[in-house]
Amino acid sequence: MPHGNEMNRRENVMRRVVFNQKGGVGKSTITCNLAAISAKKGKRTLVVDLDPQGNSTQYLLGGNATPPEATLAEFFEQSLMFRLDPKKTIDFAAASPFERLSVLPSHPRLEELQGKLESRYKIYKLREALDEIAGDFDQIFIDTPPALNFFTRSALIAADACLIPFDCDEFSRNALYALLANTEEIRADHNHDLKVEGIVVNQYQPRANLPQKVVQELIDEGLPVLQPYLSASVKIRESHEHATPMIHLDPRHKLTQEFVALYENLVSKKKKAKKK
Repeated sequence: MPHGNEMNRRENVMRRVVFNQKGGVGKSTITCNLAAISAKKGKRTLVVDLDPQGNSTQYLLGGNATPPEATLAEFFEQSLMFRLDPKKTIDFAAASPFERLSVLPSHPRLEELQGKLESRYKIYKLREALDEIAGDFDQIFIDTPPALNFFTRSALIAADACLIPFDCDEFSRNALYALLANTEEIRADHNHDLKVEGIVVNQYQPRANLPQKVVQELIDEGLPVLQPYLSASVKIRESHEHATPMIHLDPRHKLTQEFVALYENLVSKKKKAKKK
């Protein structure tokens, strides 16, 4: 049980998981761009890439860069065996080319480790690891696979808040209700501090009728839809291709400014929550 300075240190670190069981909704894009803005604003920021596809790792470290020596696959493998001198969690963090922004990198081997980790009940290992490095970072963003599996459950157990990316169609809305129920179950059973911080509307087209209708219905249902909505833009493909988040690629672009406004909205909501 943490005490004193250790508890205070942990409370000062915000851990957000970006999660949706549906693929193609922009989890990695949202994770990396919010993290890059956090770092740009002076926060020591970490991205944890739990998706074996490694999109966040490639986005922040570069697809053609030398692969990091230590990855989350090795971190989880270490938890499955006894080692006299295990690596510390911070040893797995790779510095990105962007100041104050680091990554716990993914690896395709995560996929094959999943069954072993689940059978050995290592579901709290990520939370313990993030507790260990609480003094090294101010903000932590966790990217997850598009499935409710060992890694997404680990992330939800380790996080303070959950951001849900949402693209505006009926399939996404139907998936959203199941996702909210699953998140609530994790909160009730494993992590009472977990909150759904909000729904991030992604690839929004304001002139199309369906996105307006779907988003308005979510608002009318009382769901926490965050402002601003993120516009659809071909510029984000260029951002991916250059492995450069929007705040560094084109700070004045409309989509960049939406990401900045979204980040500031999240910070403002957290400050208001603390005052209550």
